[in-house]
Amino acid sequence: MKNERQRQAKLPADALLLHVSIARQQLALWVGGRRIKSYRVSTSRLGSGQKANSNKTPTGWHRIVRWIGANRPLGSVFVGRRFTGEVLPPRAWHSDAERDTITTRILRLRGLEQGHNAGRGCDSYARYIYIHGTNHEQLLGTPASAGCVRMGNKAIADLFDRTRGKPTYCLIEK
Repeated sequence: MKNERQRQAKLPADALLLHVSIARQQLALWVGGRRIKSYRVSTSRLGSGQKANSNKTPTGWHRIVRWIGANRPLGSVFVGRRFTGEVLPPRAWHSDAERDTITTRILRLRGLEQGHNAGRGCDSYARYIYIHGTNHEQLLGTPASAGCVRMGNKAIADLFDRTRGKPTYCLIEK
């Protein structure tokens, strides 16, 4: 099934595929047409949408264009894609604090569908849409983000290591 989607999207045969299901709040890693691993995620609390400043999770085909946070400790805090020097301890990964922290690793997405998730007014890259770690791990499995795809800190580190430096595409579907 995923091989057929890759062919339709004209992705390289050796590409890794991340499939994000908003309905299931799950990200699956596919390699060579086989599902290798699944992770619980949290997408936008406002649902899916492409529009700039909507705080919604964009759908469609994306490519991972940057892997940020290599060799940083789990719980590292990032602001503007830069490590702040702060590292949250594991007990702070399940915070009820309002602060929505980007932690551990960042996979930066670039939309591949002009007029849908690429281009003026809908560009995932310009919207700073990421797959990243969170300080709200207790909310994984429920829509709770401000548009990004949140993952647990150990999970995002695992996904980062499995995909880094390899052609990696992401299909986000309702």
